[in-house]
Amino acid sequence: MAGMIAKARGFAPHTRGLALLILVIFAVMSFLVPDKFLRPYNFISLSFVAPELGLLSLAMMVTMMSGGIDLSVIGAANLAAILAGLFFHAVGGAHGPALSGLSLPLVAGGFAIALAVGILAGVLNGILIGWARITPILATIGSGQIFTGLALVLTGGPAIVGFPEYWNFIGNGTLAGLAVPLWIFLAASLAIAIVLARSEFGISLALIGTNLKAAVYAGLFVRRTIFLSYVGSGVLAAIAGIILSGRTNAAKSDYGISYLLQAVLIAVLGGTDPAGGRASVLGIVLALAALMLLASGMQLLRLSNFLVDATWGAFLLASIALNLWRSRR
Repeated sequence: MAGMIAKARGFAPHTRGLALLILVIFAVMSFLVPDKFLRPYNFISLSFVAPELGLLSLAMMVTMMSGGIDLSVIGAANLAAILAGLFFHAVGGAHGPALSGLSLPLVAGGFAIALAVGILAGVLNGILIGWARITPILATIGSGQIFTGLALVLTGGPAIVGFPEYWNFIGNGTLAGLAVPLWIFLAASLAIAIVLARSEFGISLALIGTNLKAAVYAGLFVRRTIFLSYVGSGVLAAIAGIILSGRTNAAKSDYGISYLLQAVLIAVLGGTDPAGGRASVLGIVLALAALMLLASGMQLLRLSNFLVDATWGAFLLASIALNLWRSRR
């Protein structure tokens, strides 16, 4: 048991490799497109875009720790933002720019609605996986389709455009010189790191992913822990949906579709073992920085989107192979 705890609580050993990867990507892109890549605007824009993907990656990491996965995060994020947007349009009695002056209490109501959607999404996944014992990948694909279908029914297809000024501040505002989304991501990362390393829930989650049978024999509340991990994933997805809709001033059923593969990639590249039992929040932060710098450089080089997608796929396969090799060692 002591060995299992040590393995569960240990951070991924390749964080120095990720830091080196960041330096290599930064150096290469600075050499290839120095006039565009090194502009302050490039890094400022990344600080607004990266956090929403980072939150989805954290959600993926939490569920992967138990040996599961949550492929419904995009659907949950979009549904949360859409229901909040419909609420604003209903209580504001207007659309578009006319909603910008909506009062803070009403905006707080929309925030509560979005979080409630995330919680309910997590509850559904937690019940399907923790109690019904449906395979996580199948359960979350199905629930993700439900969330996306509900979003389509509610909107009819087009985007919900127009959010209050306070809401847009969450996606576009700055605080103490840094983007508000970045503050939210850093706060969430710190909170999750503390919970996973110091709380009974975090240790139990890692032990379940390391050895499920041993966790059961040790008397851990396996179903409850798995259930709570998916609820946490749903909350993180809802917050990502809030930031995305605040940044774009719109919400739509298919926003952020490309984020799903990238979130899985960042989680695995950051040191999360897809089989469960090992994860590193610091690894997630470093992997996010590396991938966002690489994506920015490739866009500035005007490379084909198909090549970008192929690059993500190659990175994912390489990360899984590296994790497998490390596990065997």
